[in-house]
Amino acid sequence: MRAMDINYPTDAELLRGEIAAAAARMIVQDGADYASAKRRAARQILGETKVHGDILPDNGQIENEVRIYHTLFSGQAQPTRLLHLRTLALRLMQDLAQFNPYLSGAVLNGTAGEHSELHLQLFTDNPKDVAVFLLNKNVSFDVSEAPRTKHRGSRDPVETLSFLWRHEGVHLAIHGPDDLRSSNKSKSERANLAALKALIAESTSNET
Repeated sequence: MRAMDINYPTDAELLRGEIAAAAARMIVQDGADYASAKRRAARQILGETKVHGDILPDNGQIENEVRIYHTLFSGQAQPTRLLHLRTLALRLMQDLAQFNPYLSGAVLNGTAGEHSELHLQLFTDNPKDVAVFLLNKNVSFDVSEAPRTKHRGSRDPVETLSFLWRHEGVHLAIHGPDDLRSSNKSKSERANLAALKALIAESTSNET
């Protein structure tokens, strides 16, 4: 009778898992972003040892560890916080409807916690119209730029307007209308108003 094959994790896989779990704790407890949490976690576990790329977990593995952390330690607080942020996102997106808003990030994928903020993508012909809209609403904001993800479309940096709204941090990444058609993001990585409404309805129905 042939013995059953058992696939034991390699040392690299164990290290990746340990780094991912440590990074997840930093994201949930401290509000660290994925990139910095990954670096800090690797340094915490490996010290000053040079880290090879195959040792570091990808964002998907870290996101899974964030979900596990919430399941083990957050109780009902995390789902309540998530629903609150999604409801706020819906209201804000309704206000910004003329700019074709989409929700992205932790509030969309369900891993949002105490330190999470709202990340929206806007698609408009004139980015200045967004700034004027906010100023007319007496909203003070900071402006920053980030490199654009490589895809068919403009290579200009993405302008982001950041501000506090109803005591929550908000980041509006402003894109041109062509970026929506040429982007390679899947539906699971961003949601328009209709998709967010459906997501909220689904989550509330599951609680009843």
